[in-house]
Amino acid sequence: MRLNYDLTLEQSQKLIMTPELRQAIQLLQYTSLELNSYLKKEMEENPLLELEAPLEDNQSMETLKEEKDIDWKEFLESYDDISYRSEVDRNKKEYSFENFVSYTPSLKDFLIEQLNMISLGVAEYRIADYIIQNINSNGYLDASISDMASQLEVSEEEVEVVLAVIQVFEPYGVGARSLKECLLIQIREEKDYLLKRIINDHLEDIASNKIGKIAKELEVSTEKVQEYVDAIRCLEPKPGRTFRGDGEDTRYITPDASIEEIDGEYVIFINDVTGPRLSINKYYRSLLKDGGDTETTEFLQDKLNSAMWLIKSIEQRRQTLYKVVESILKYQKEFLIHGEKRLVPLTLKDVAEDIQMHESTISRATNGKYVQTPRGVFELKYFFTTGLSGESGEVSATSVKSIIKGIIDTEDQKKPLSDQHISNILKERGMEVSRRTIAKYRDELKIPSSSRRRRY
Repeated sequence: MRLNYDLTLEQSQKLIMTPELRQAIQLLQYTSLELNSYLKKEMEENPLLELEAPLEDNQSMETLKEEKDIDWKEFLESYDDISYRSEVDRNKKEYSFENFVSYTPSLKDFLIEQLNMISLGVAEYRIADYIIQNINSNGYLDASISDMASQLEVSEEEVEVVLAVIQVFEPYGVGARSLKECLLIQIREEKDYLLKRIINDHLEDIASNKIGKIAKELEVSTEKVQEYVDAIRCLEPKPGRTFRGDGEDTRYITPDASIEEIDGEYVIFINDVTGPRLSINKYYRSLLKDGGDTETTEFLQDKLNSAMWLIKSIEQRRQTLYKVVESILKYQKEFLIHGEKRLVPLTLKDVAEDIQMHESTISRATNGKYVQTPRGVFELKYFFTTGLSGESGEVSATSVKSIIKGIIDTEDQKKPLSDQHISNILKERGMEVSRRTIAKYRDELKIPSSSRRRRY
């Protein structure tokens, strides 16, 4: 066997993950918040990047195409102008939530305000303030009486007395240590002994809708117990949840795209608020055009290349998002007209094949992105749903859930439908859905079983 070295030339194709390609993929998967944060950082590091000023008078994109030495024309003409139309041209306004923000007191603020309106001694006020600081956002007291007494170096009786004062505050039920106590606080003025007894002894039975058991133990009619249960269910189990002034649960969604009906046609707009329009700083462009020392020119050229790639990546992101929304609109147009009952089964593969992109690209483009439609704001992932067999083809799971909810909403509450009965109804309508699937979808819709839905 002979060993030797050869020099050969081969031609092959490989996918190289360049920094530019990596950047484009990264930008595509960013949510609007992450994108804005990333662009802010890039503008801090690259002096050539700046936010594009609003177009004035007859200024157009041609202004940016005049720098022939940097080949601006070739750079910009390769782009669609989906995202760079002026807001004047589109007759649309950009809104900031800062224009609508107003101060709303938190639960603790509201309780302190009431505390300051009553007369308490210094020691009692100190205990009351400590108690309020230990009331959670739902209105319940998180700390035990013994722990608070120990921390404040006072007796448990003193804490109990002050807690009783706070439990008179609004919202009614605040400062309770359990659901039972919360409900009893809310009906403290009631003189009905049976109502209080049901709350004291039968909360679990109410949760299980065991009306007959309660009626038997109290020796009253099921109809009377049903009236009491209805009254109890009208009470507020979480008295503090209407107070969100501290902003801890506030989430603002700025849609990445919007679908609007104009003259009977659905039109897609990409929201520029979710990705600021960038341009190249005029001053640094002029420095590059005029030349200068080699070191400065090389630095600016490097920053220019980086800025151009970023602008190109953002535009590619816009165009990809536009194509994805356009494809979803094509498949789910009936949803916009008739609602979720007409949502059809759709997969990432369907959209990928439609716009000739890879499934992973569609996944990145839809994850964390939202669209404003005539029927509300939806995450793009909402429109992708599995299918179930039906007489006229596949039916989406979301559509089936909507139908199930509709059936339950119109059932006889004294004789609620079992999961098997609902399955039979769907079968009559041409949809094969098993009893187990009905139970699964019902749980996802947070609808109790037939035994718990029954009314007397």
